[in-house]
Amino acid sequence: MSSHDAILKLKDVAKSFTMHLRGGAQLPVVANVSFELDKGQCAVLGGPSGTGKSSILKMIYGNYRTDIGQIWLREESGWIDLAKAEPRRILALRESAIGYVSQFLRAIPRVSAFDLVVSAASEGGLDKAAAEQRAAQLLAHLNLPERLWSLPPATFSGGEQQRVNIARGFAGQHSLLLVDEPTASLDAASRARVLELISERRRNGTAILGIFHDDAVRREIADHVVDVTRFAAGVNG
Repeated sequence: MSSHDAILKLKDVAKSFTMHLRGGAQLPVVANVSFELDKGQCAVLGGPSGTGKSSILKMIYGNYRTDIGQIWLREESGWIDLAKAEPRRILALRESAIGYVSQFLRAIPRVSAFDLVVSAASEGGLDKAAAEQRAAQLLAHLNLPERLWSLPPATFSGGEQQRVNIARGFAGQHSLLLVDEPTASLDAASRARVLELISERRRNGTAILGIFHDDAVRREIADHVVDVTRFAAGVNG
């Protein structure tokens, strides 16, 4: 990959967890994680379950702290090391630069699906009218029935909740988008709509790093696969 266009650089990142119920034993997860991602590219984290793919995404997003290593993100003012950034800085970057689509919808009780997506679009810098328009476009594109837009997603099916989750993730104008199995609970038609959204964002210069266990999806969207088994703790020393 060309460093000239790089927006994300991981260098020698490592993560382990402390097993408090086992006398504080350390459980290594990944070590020496190093790769880059360019603007407009889509990279997929590959490898079996349990190799640390989700942990890598969560370290980039700031949910997990790294043990060692650097996670460089290019933003408007230059490069910032996410591994050392203050929590308030991470929160600000989540609004302006880093989007995340997880496998699970974490929604505020009693807030409608439409308002959840509008809020995400507003946090991304759109005014009220533009945010509402963006929310409507996304929910319609993802085939969420309009009769559900005014309802809280807690009562939705798994696939319906995930479509709201995806709409929230794509509502902002982030330069980096992290996606963790976004199509896992979707039917074929909805899955195709998500892939269209990914292609649209890539054309607009968004870099996408994701986990997709569906081989057909990986083949369609990935520029390259980052083999996470190379970073399994203990393999690289």
